[in-house]
Amino acid sequence: MPKGYIYAEFEVTDPGDWEKYVPLAQASLAEFGARYVVRGGDPEVLEGDSGSRRISILEFESPEKARRWYHSPQYQAAKATRITAANVNVLLLSGPET
Repeated sequence: MPKGYIYAEFEVTDPGDWEKYVPLAQASLAEFGARYVVRGGDPEVLEGDSGSRRISILEFESPEKARRWYHSPQYQAAKATRITAANVNVLLLSGPET
């Protein structure tokens, strides 16, 4: 079964609200057994044009578990805080079959 990955790009627009979002998001991730593969700022653009300030890649047991996390009440509560804190792009990716 392939792993599931969430790829997210963030441009933080309100650092105060962002500080409220982070612990809520991390608590929801822990409930779903996710782990950070990449977490941080200052991405180096090697090709193309990216205005993102922060990138996160999260790994889940499966794409379905990643989807359940994203739509869970726990993450939706965190997301409600994040909406005022950052402009975001979020993608669900499937890893190779293992």
